[in-house]
Amino acid sequence: MFGLFGKKKKQVSIAAPITGKAVALDQVPDAAFSQKIIGDGIAIEPTEGVFVAPFDGTIVHLIDSHHSLVMASDEGVELLVHIGINTVSLQGKPFTPHVKSGDKVKKGDTLIEFDIAQIKEAGLPTITPVIIANGDIVAELKAHEGNVTAASSPVIEITLK
Repeated sequence: MFGLFGKKKKQVSIAAPITGKAVALDQVPDAAFSQKIIGDGIAIEPTEGVFVAPFDGTIVHLIDSHHSLVMASDEGVELLVHIGINTVSLQGKPFTPHVKSGDKVKKGDTLIEFDIAQIKEAGLPTITPVIIANGDIVAELKAHEGNVTAASSPVIEITLK
C-alpha cells in the first residue's frame, strides 16, 4: 500500500488479547458492537480467563469495574477490549486487574484476569469485543476468525491512513 507521493503506508498487526475463538462482530449480542456503532474489529469467545496486551503500548483507561479498557499502540491505534456483554453489572467481582490507567505494557503482559464461570453463572455472555476505537486513522482493516492464542495469533491487521 502506497499513499501520497508513493510513501509506504504503515501496517499494524494486533495479536489476540485472549485465547479462544475469534468470530465476526455480528455474532455479539449487543447492537453497539454487532452493528459497529462503537467501531470495527472482531470478537473472541474466551476459553481462558486471561486478557493480555496484544501489542506494546499504554493503558489509556481502565474502566472502574475492570471489565474493559482502552489501550494505545506506539503507532497511535486505540484498542477497546470489553470482556463479556453487560458485565459492568457484575461491579468488578469476576475481574482482577494487573494494570492501571497510564501504565506502559509489553505485548503478552497480563492486563486483567477474569472468571469465565462466574460471568456465565450470572447469565451473561462471555464473548469479548476487540474494537479499534479510533477508526478514523484506519485506511483498511482485516479481521481474522478462528481459534486464536493470546499474544501470538494475529486477529486484526490494519493499514493506517
